[in-house]
Amino acid sequence: MRVTTLTMMHMSVFLLLVSSASASHYYGGFLTFTPKGLNPDGSLTVEILYREAYRICFPYQTWYCYSGNCGITTRSVTGQIASYSGPSYSWCQLETILIKNVPTDSPFEMREASCCWIYAPNNNGQWNLFAHIDLGTRSDTRKPNSSPVTTIPPFIRVLQNCPQTINILAHDPDGDHVRCRYGTVQNMECGTCYNDPDFYLDENLCTLKYNKSNIIGPHIFELVLEDYPTRPITVSHMNGMSLTKYPFHTSSNGSSSPTTTAPDPLSKIPLQFVVVVDQASPSCTPGQYIPKFVFPTPGNGESLSAPVKKEMKFIINATAIYAMLSAIVITGPLNMTEYVTMHGHFAEAVIKWTPTDDDLGDNVPICFTAQSTFGTSTFESEMRCLTVIVVHSIGTGTASVFCTEGTMTVEVDKSSVPGLHEENLHLKDPLCTLTSNSTHVIGIMSLNSCGTEVEEDNTTITFKNEIISFESADGIIARTNDVRIGFSCNYPKRGQSYFEFTVHKIPFVFTEKGFGTFTYQFEIFHSSLFNSMVDPSTYPVEVNLGEMMYLQIVATAQLSNTILFVESCRATPSDNHNYPIFYSIIENGCIVDDTVVIYAGNQTVFRFGMEAFKFIGLHERVYITCSVILCEAGNHTRCSQGCVNGTATPAPHYRRRRAAITETSSHFISQGP
Repeated sequence: MRVTTLTMMHMSVFLLLVSSASASHYYGGFLTFTPKGLNPDGSLTVEILYREAYRICFPYQTWYCYSGNCGITTRSVTGQIASYSGPSYSWCQLETILIKNVPTDSPFEMREASCCWIYAPNNNGQWNLFAHIDLGTRSDTRKPNSSPVTTIPPFIRVLQNCPQTINILAHDPDGDHVRCRYGTVQNMECGTCYNDPDFYLDENLCTLKYNKSNIIGPHIFELVLEDYPTRPITVSHMNGMSLTKYPFHTSSNGSSSPTTTAPDPLSKIPLQFVVVVDQASPSCTPGQYIPKFVFPTPGNGESLSAPVKKEMKFIINATAIYAMLSAIVITGPLNMTEYVTMHGHFAEAVIKWTPTDDDLGDNVPICFTAQSTFGTSTFESEMRCLTVIVVHSIGTGTASVFCTEGTMTVEVDKSSVPGLHEENLHLKDPLCTLTSNSTHVIGIMSLNSCGTEVEEDNTTITFKNEIISFESADGIIARTNDVRIGFSCNYPKRGQSYFEFTVHKIPFVFTEKGFGTFTYQFEIFHSSLFNSMVDPSTYPVEVNLGEMMYLQIVATAQLSNTILFVESCRATPSDNHNYPIFYSIIENGCIVDDTVVIYAGNQTVFRFGMEAFKFIGLHERVYITCSVILCEAGNHTRCSQGCVNGTATPAPHYRRRRAAITETSSHFISQGP
């Protein structure tokens, strides 16, 4: 595996050797865009990044303006970022970065089309790439929209007899929900527009699931990634026009079939690639013939911070006890270097990259796989992807982290990071704020709240979070540097305690100015007496359909005379409150499900029961997520309002800033499955 930058000398050689595109040479590509700011004359600068892969390294095509005013290109850089050469397939992936000066923020569209895909059944050879770009100002961030961030090795391998899930990277810098669908508009979004029956595309999770195929060889995928806000927002343009953008929701509130709404997305970008089905493997267990990633390889979906002009480094390790490691295939930014060593059944790659000033604010995607060989057979690992967020280069800061069985506490020395103020900081979950004393900024959270991420290796489970700076959504200027301070707690795996970390939710801990530290404990009980809690070691809980479930939420706060209010509860098949498939139980304080029974509690204890149900289709598990608020008693707060129009759209969740703080922000807590 080799990563280099394509210099002008390389370009001239290729121009001499290649005069036209050869047939059956295209392996896929994608495009993303990132706004880079407003210019003095009122125009905008936008970075267009696209990657494409061919049999040999030559930039065959260029994107052109399809509709609207696409501006002019002021700078262009093209380089090779990855290549692969094998006995049956060879490819080279190129990255091009276009810096464009666009005179208006009105939507425009770009397109690229040519022939031909590498040979594959059910494909006519023609390929088409299409992107819809809107640089209007969002009402929630006061900035132009950024597209989803994605990348993928253009060539992914699966084994005929081994089911596998390909997790497509679909990270959104604005926190939007990203959907991945097949292209449907022929000769625009796709060439053949073929939905492969041997694979199942989960459009909401952006996963491609392979089960079994009788077709050995290439399968071509022409996808479109679309981003939707998580609550209604307005996108305003310089010409006075504004558009309201709505979330994409699929829900099933008692109806026999889901109700799906399909509003216009904020943007559309293409993602195209090849999946090759190889001959059957002697084993489908990772680590035998198929390579398995081991510590300290980053987990899939992980985010890393990289300060400008400081080298970022991470390590990929892979092993296979019966096969020989042969390659680590990685696709990342220009000028990233990789140092790969093969030791028979083990391989290591050290990845290094130094962001420049031009990369500041970018969300840079990196994906990788490992390959091994046994005889004439090739085996490929799962694909893992991560996102590198480029931030200002600031002092490293001095922090202390305290880990208990259920919580993490981080204390950052203010003197080590000039300008550090808790008012402009939050954790990965923006609703989780911090407190401070005269010397330190302090964050306290439970291991399963505030956006904490979990990683594991053979011996250790790690809980990771970050302190992140933000600017007020009402402002248009910034007076502080961007801050991202990562911290973590490591725990040894030891039998059942690990199981409880991953399944049963321990109390949720939050900290807010004016309320201090407070907790919510969400538990399931055996009966309406609420005197016997379900043992955490028995999770996941099994309940017969139609049988009553009994749930209790208890709030504990440093302040006395507080009231707990349960704003909403919904069931989802995933432990993600933003998952688009959900069943509403309580909305805006109003009961929605007609089997719900409210039981007596007190002002900090909420008890309810409902009949058990299941989701129709492939979803096997049910999680209950509730949005909860803590208020001071005796004040005109959301807690005192109770049920507010149960048919209305739920109020958006946001950080409440008031002179007199009488209630907390809404926080999501969950339990299950």
